[in-house]
Amino acid sequence: MSHPAQQLVSVICLSYNHAAYVGEAIASVLAQTYPHVELIVVDDGSSDASVPAIRQALAGNKDIKFIALQQNIGNCRAFNLAWRQAQGNYIIDLAADDRLLPGRIARGVAALQAAGPDYGLHFCDARIINKSGRMLREHRTVDFLAGEVPQGYLFETVLRKYFINPVTMMYSRAMLDSLGGYDENLAYEDFDLLVRASRRFKFCYTPEVLAEKRIVKGSLGSTQYRPRSAMLRSTLQVCRKAYGMCQTPAEYAALQVRLRYEMKMALASLNWGVLLPMFRLYRQAGRALSAAES
Repeated sequence: MSHPAQQLVSVICLSYNHAAYVGEAIASVLAQTYPHVELIVVDDGSSDASVPAIRQALAGNKDIKFIALQQNIGNCRAFNLAWRQAQGNYIIDLAADDRLLPGRIARGVAALQAAGPDYGLHFCDARIINKSGRMLREHRTVDFLAGEVPQGYLFETVLRKYFINPVTMMYSRAMLDSLGGYDENLAYEDFDLLVRASRRFKFCYTPEVLAEKRIVKGSLGSTQYRPRSAMLRSTLQVCRKAYGMCQTPAEYAALQVRLRYEMKMALASLNWGVLLPMFRLYRQAGRALSAAES
């Protein structure tokens, strides 16, 4: 096994109309204590001043790859475009309005190297910040769970509830290659990636705040529970995939817990188009649960 310091880490920084923040995201990567980092910045057809802001932040650094897309192709496709060009043994997907703390990469590499090849994802705690960078609160992973934060195969836990903040995730290259990257048919990636990855790979956790998630009005996450939400339609697609992966009564039950929550949110946000298909899937999972228990 290679020494952790010899492992290359690729950070893919995705920007879409993030002119006000992308410089901070880039600076947070350049400030890492870990010595072997490849930074790839992708502008996904921004209509603001993101491209000039990125060029200024790069300051002629020829070691940083910058991909300026002429049209917006969406987060999943933009990430895959960069991931296929990345050379790292480990990968971080960094939204251009978020930031890494200086020790984030070093901690992630050490944890994944110590855990072994069965482990494909490392996660940690996060600091939630506002548009000015002021801390609003901390995302302490343990607060989302009853008891200790689990590690290992987490398919059932990932299905049941949200607890891993996406800004904290580091992937192994082997895991991403095995999964074929992000599903480009979806409006967002993290839930799908967690579901597919947790079925086949183990996850490890470090109980430290190592990344910062910025809450910005109009961000992709803020549109999840709005009328005619493309994100909720993607959530339905992921739940359908998860149904096909369930193997035990506990996993079918966890999927039902997830679907109950998503149905409640679909009803509250008037997303009638996904509510009925979610209910049908919920009933289907219930029948499968009964059959698995018999």
